[in-house]
Amino acid sequence: MRTDYGEVLREIADAVGKLEKSGEVAHYIPALAKVDPDQYAMFAEIPGKECHGVGAVDTVFSIQSISKAITLAMVIEKKGESLWERVGVEPSGNAFNSLFQLEREMGKPRNPFINAGAIVVADELLSLYDDAKGHLLQLARELAGDETIDYDVEVAKGEMATCHTNYSLAHFLKSHGNLRNRVEDVIELYCYQCSLTMSARTLARSFSFQCSDGVIPYSGRRFLTASQSKRLNSVMLTCGFYDQAGAFAYQVGLPGKSGVGGGIVAVVPGFMSVAVWSPRLNKYGNSVLGIESLERFTTKTNLAIF
Repeated sequence: MRTDYGEVLREIADAVGKLEKSGEVAHYIPALAKVDPDQYAMFAEIPGKECHGVGAVDTVFSIQSISKAITLAMVIEKKGESLWERVGVEPSGNAFNSLFQLEREMGKPRNPFINAGAIVVADELLSLYDDAKGHLLQLARELAGDETIDYDVEVAKGEMATCHTNYSLAHFLKSHGNLRNRVEDVIELYCYQCSLTMSARTLARSFSFQCSDGVIPYSGRRFLTASQSKRLNSVMLTCGFYDQAGAFAYQVGLPGKSGVGGGIVAVVPGFMSVAVWSPRLNKYGNSVLGIESLERFTTKTNLAIF
């Protein structure tokens, strides 16, 4: 088991940089279509002890669906187990924006990380907070210990103008009584949460609470109970990578969450958080080099949970 984590990250960056380029950026989101596809960063942090990074670790990007783990944690904090009456915890096995699965299962999304499930979570947030958007931003800054984290308004507005499938999902949820607020308000919050910008450094830091039993290291506040943190890690492991979740668990062996902005965050419970950013995506919407880097990381360090 190697513990020279800085050297491990440098070895990984050097190795993946020599691989043949594959994958494409998320062209269906206007702002993301303009991102340089060949940027790369990897950052690992043991909260309060050491951190290591390689590449463009301070370049900010849109975290997209990684935000779903944060909004889910916000609802779990306030509502606990009652959320699961509205959304399940099973892997989907289908595309993240599948309408077919939602129709087949009578308006109850399979899990909170596919788009339909995250829309239900956003609906919960609108009911829990008078200013859900402001509260989410405040929390993201607290999680990372960084007051510069913000929304990318261009990304958010571009998504609102083009996310017709998400509107369809929301209207279908509404027709089954599983959406309580206005569709337009829910979709606006959903698009803004996806537009949150972080760097590899702040992304890794923002998930340090998940390797600290629910305590935010940078503020000292207990955000989730140890039991809630464990359950969130469980859902991240089984559902955090769309219909590639099983392959990620097999290859990497850590709870994690991906986003079509090219970011991936992974958690070694009780020890470390790791983030990778590389915008080229595979057919499932996950970063090609992100998964490759994390597989190499757990192989070299023996930090997989299995």
